[in-house]
Amino acid sequence: MLEQAVLTGSDGVSRCWWCGESELYRQYHDEEWGIPITDDQKLFEKICLEGFQAGLSWITILRKREEFRIAFADFDFSEVARYGKRDIARLLKNEGIVRHQGKIVSTINNANRALDLMKEFGSLSNFFWGFEPIRSEAFQNKEEIPAQTTESQFLCKELKKRGWTFVGPTTCYAFMQATGMVNDHLKTCDQWDQVERARIEFARPL
Repeated sequence: MLEQAVLTGSDGVSRCWWCGESELYRQYHDEEWGIPITDDQKLFEKICLEGFQAGLSWITILRKREEFRIAFADFDFSEVARYGKRDIARLLKNEGIVRHQGKIVSTINNANRALDLMKEFGSLSNFFWGFEPIRSEAFQNKEEIPAQTTESQFLCKELKKRGWTFVGPTTCYAFMQATGMVNDHLKTCDQWDQVERARIEFARPL
């Protein structure tokens, strides 16, 4: 039996099941998740944090996000690309972030690869939005939402070909959801209409 899993909170707003009653989750759900963005620094932040989230809950990452921003120069990839062994050692001692050496090293590597994308495509936005899925359906039930798609598989393949790491197809799809390349709010979620309107009005990169 399919389950809609739209929950009405104490404030009377219907939201996707995953944010529950957590105020931090609610704010992220209502103000960020699914809203289209083109800012390169924000795009880099989101794909890095999705990589850090692998194997963990997203609320863990949200709670640590401000510390992540401090630790990684607000995800200015031109600065992160200059991080070296001392920075890695410093970050591994930082209890405010996820202290996973592979993911920390990956973020520094991906910062360098982001600079390469800038040279090739002019912006990260130009590259990433080229993988936007074309679909018109809205999901009614949480079981209908995929963990990955053909487009996220293609994005994963292209990123890995260019040397990116911790960017599997599931991570890439979560990134697409977060940055508004798809609207995966359930149709009965109060936020669905707002996100859909934002996507319609959104000026996509050429």
